[in-house]
Amino acid sequence: MKKKIYSCGLEASLAIIGGKWKCLILWGIGQDARRFGELKRVVVGISEKMLIQELKEMELDGIVKRKDFHEVPPRVEYSLTPFGTELREVLQPLCEWGAKHMKRIGNLPTQKDVA
Repeated sequence: MKKKIYSCGLEASLAIIGGKWKCLILWGIGQDARRFGELKRVVVGISEKMLIQELKEMELDGIVKRKDFHEVPPRVEYSLTPFGTELREVLQPLCEWGAKHMKRIGNLPTQKDVA
């Protein structure tokens, strides 16, 4: 396996949380383990296929742990690893900034508005 060399810490961070959904999934898991259905409800707008894909990537990246209970019906829980918990803590100030400026950000023009 070839190692990736990053030019800066931000590039390395974005390699883990880049994209629309990973931060929201990370935030949705929170402090407690969540079942797949709970995550689907918490992360509004994500498709089942995308949630599965993102959770697999997050598990490979070592920020999410998957626990399969081997039951019928199937029961699987997702929780944060210590690495994922540390990352979630780093996102707290970004969440607070977004909440503080949510109205202003919501009023910004979109690409559709400009075109």
